Amino acid sequence: MKRLLIVAFFFEIGFALLVVPWSAFWDRNYFAEAVPVLHTVITNNFVRGAVSGLGLINLASGLGELIAIFLARNTDTDPAPLQGFRG
Repeated sequence: MKRLLIVAFFFEIGFALLVVPWSAFWDRNYFAEAVPVLHTVITNNFVRGAVSGLGLINLASGLGELIAIFLARNTDTDPAPLQGFRG
């Protein structure tokens, strides 16, 4: 259950970091309007791409964790027979 929450967190943060830099919210936030130098930096397409790249990394991490959960479940439900066991 805890691992599924981690996967949900990775997906949520990943999608947010992927989409938000290209939205109007990114251009019109309090910090960007308060500091004009910061506005020029965060509206740079390279910075937006870097933030979106972090979102892709989060999505890939979430997908990797989800695959690990499914693979662990398959090995737990289908144990290999014991070879040479004399009970």
